[in-house]
Amino acid sequence: MYKRTVIAIDPAVSNHANSDETGIIVAAIDEKNIGYVLDDLSGKYTPIEWAKTAVQAYHTHQADRIEAEVNQGGNMVEQMLRIVDSSIPLKTIHASKGKHTRAEPIAALYEQGKVFHIKCFRKLEDQMCNFSFNHTKSPDRVDALVWALTELMLSQKSHKNISLWTHEGYKSSNLEQFTVQSR
Repeated sequence: MYKRTVIAIDPAVSNHANSDETGIIVAAIDEKNIGYVLDDLSGKYTPIEWAKTAVQAYHTHQADRIEAEVNQGGNMVEQMLRIVDSSIPLKTIHASKGKHTRAEPIAALYEQGKVFHIKCFRKLEDQMCNFSFNHTKSPDRVDALVWALTELMLSQKSHKNISLWTHEGYKSSNLEQFTVQSR
């Protein structure tokens, strides 16, 4: 049914009342290059808990790989995942662009009807709708979503002929929210 599935992680490095959540998103792409959000497993976890959650999702969804942002946590991120399962295919990512810049092409894919959620993911969708330039809390779920869909839909290997145009009036500097469509 899907030609590729990935698990993307935006890990939190602490676990207390004011900690960020760890974003864990399961996404896939089909033969027609349509993206699907299959699961949102994000939450407040200790490092070993989010590693176990991501590895379990990898096996449950028979994913192709796990992708993890390593800006926060560095080598600890890979080490946690390898403790749980040393054989998983892992791609570590170091964000070099701002969150909004990374999210804009993914927002355009949503606007074009090229990404669907297989069910309602209320917390993810709320975070997507509230994602703006003046948002102060880290959008962990959105970050993981952007990493997953970027790998599936915008990497050179996965899709060469996708257009990033959007409806007239779209201004990337005024990106205020995503449009979420469910199928």
